[in-house]
Amino acid sequence: MTIERSLVLVKPDGFQRGLTGEVLRRVEAKGYALRALAILTPTRGMLEQHYAEHQGKPFYEALVEFMSSGPVTAAVIEGEDCVKGFRALAGATNPTDAAPGTIRGDLGRDWGTAVQQNIVHGSDSLESAAREIGIWFPQL
Repeated sequence: MTIERSLVLVKPDGFQRGLTGEVLRRVEAKGYALRALAILTPTRGMLEQHYAEHQGKPFYEALVEFMSSGPVTAAVIEGEDCVKGFRALAGATNPTDAAPGTIRGDLGRDWGTAVQQNIVHGSDSLESAAREIGIWFPQL
């Protein structure tokens, strides 16, 4: 058994639309446990650390601006293979391509904005999860 931890963010678009409860319901319905939970508006410094691999890319500034535009819900989830599992639950990055039954497929759409507003973020690897959890929940 491989119990993992992953960072899940309900991004400003999802928070503003009141989707935090639905996202967390789906996480728990999938069988993952919530280990930490916070509502905050991320600072530029946090986002620069979180998105360090994207610095210098054309979408970087718009992404940081979007992610700092309002509150997000940050959660640490735990469970068997939860990094891969949550990403499957979230669906394709582009909500238009996301399958029905996924968070993005059911709740997201293309809003025609400079940055994809796709409701959630989930860590993409165990290494990313450890790094991201350290940024959002340094006390863990």
